[in-house]
Amino acid sequence: MESVASMLKAKRTFSILFAIAVVVLIVGDELISPVLSQHLRRQSSSARVQTEAIQMHVPATLDLQSQRQLSLNLGGGNCKWQPPVYDVPEEIDFYKTVIAGYPSGDKRMIFVQMEALTGWPAKDEWDFEHLGMSNHPFIKANYPHHEGIWGWGDAADQVVMMVRNIRRSMVEYHDILWDIGYAKTWEDASLFLNRLYSERPPLTDFLAWRDERVLDEVHWYGWFIDYYMEGGLLRDIFTHKTTTKQHWDMLMMPTVYTRAELDYDLVVGADTVVTDAYDPHCATVTEGCEPVAVISAENLRDYTRGPAETAAIANVLRRDSRMGDYVIEPETWNCIWRELIQNGKGLRTVYDRPGFVETDYSFSAEMLEEMIHELDRLITKYSASPWNAKATANKLVSLLTEHRVLVQEELDDVLAGRRILTEKDFLGSKERKKRKLAAATNEAGVTSTQKEDGENHYSRYFFAMDQKLLEIRRVEMRRSLYIKRKEAEDAAKQSKPTS
Repeated sequence: MESVASMLKAKRTFSILFAIAVVVLIVGDELISPVLSQHLRRQSSSARVQTEAIQMHVPATLDLQSQRQLSLNLGGGNCKWQPPVYDVPEEIDFYKTVIAGYPSGDKRMIFVQMEALTGWPAKDEWDFEHLGMSNHPFIKANYPHHEGIWGWGDAADQVVMMVRNIRRSMVEYHDILWDIGYAKTWEDASLFLNRLYSERPPLTDFLAWRDERVLDEVHWYGWFIDYYMEGGLLRDIFTHKTTTKQHWDMLMMPTVYTRAELDYDLVVGADTVVTDAYDPHCATVTEGCEPVAVISAENLRDYTRGPAETAAIANVLRRDSRMGDYVIEPETWNCIWRELIQNGKGLRTVYDRPGFVETDYSFSAEMLEEMIHELDRLITKYSASPWNAKATANKLVSLLTEHRVLVQEELDDVLAGRRILTEKDFLGSKERKKRKLAAATNEAGVTSTQKEDGENHYSRYFFAMDQKLLEIRRVEMRRSLYIKRKEAEDAAKQSKPTS
């Protein structure tokens, strides 16, 4: 009897242990299952299970290892920023966004927001061109500016245009080029990418480089905006007239032709009737080149307007479920903004650059007047019908109007003598000519006729100055690498035990 009882007891014990094991396996499977234990980024058609547990912010298509890298929805409007998944699966069908903007650094501010909101990374237009195509859903682009290239083929579905203050753009555009050693090739630029936004260039470098460029770049700035707002309509940079494909192709090669050789009347003809033509690249974008939204990175930095700008970016991504399914829940958007802007999470951006501040750079009255002229042209154009019926044009006008006020204030200070320019400050050709004339008059006691400057018209656009500065930066980089290597070798020798 005792042996039978023992057998029955053992059997019951085994049954209990087996049942416990089954429960553990089921619970364990539930705990590691991304579908059952974690909320997806958007509501599914089925009811969501209510739970007090932390909600991990994950697309259903990712494995558990990838999920742990994504931004976390902690509930109650709280979150934790995490870097995106940089290894993008090729099989996912994304609705892809181009972040286009005049070169100035702020596009990074936009795509960092997109990465935090979705968990997916951005890729630069030049990396598409030189490293090959990939399934990255966010494309950073300077095209059609001469610093850009249409490297992403037909991968894009929609465009978002970043707009930054024209005066600030002039400063940061130069500083980024200084960061990458004024590189003219992707290979050269790649050597310096780790230096982006890490320091402020010497003012002398800025002054020399910008004195060659700013009066022309003001026109590139407005032309860039027109290109996207008008869906890729071909226009001349300097007259803003519609132009021919032949002239457009020449404008796309500014290091090949001089300003004089690109003259509209010379190439197209003053009396030529030009039929509207569009950049054929725009036909490869699902919704065309006209932006579905205009975004201000300066607004993103503003503690009052910033969260609304993050929400605008999120809503752009939710326009199509192929990307919208990956956007974190709206209750966390303010937290994502705080993590990136207030807490400084994510990639280093233009606002992390140390050293001089932008107000340390002076512009002449001539240059500020040229900026105001271009802003007035754009504001007048996009305030009128039919543009004033579009939300994108209305936001553009609002931003440009704010920018104009700031530029006008600086111009007023310069004209009133409250902001005094020195010989080392940023001067335009007219200002330089006036000072040369005054200097000659003081020395000789008589006025002399100054030779027309004409340097913007008869020098090669950018090549000579950029090459000189590039060589200087290359020498600096080689010297820096040599010093670091020598220090490492000396440290290794010191730590090596003596026999």
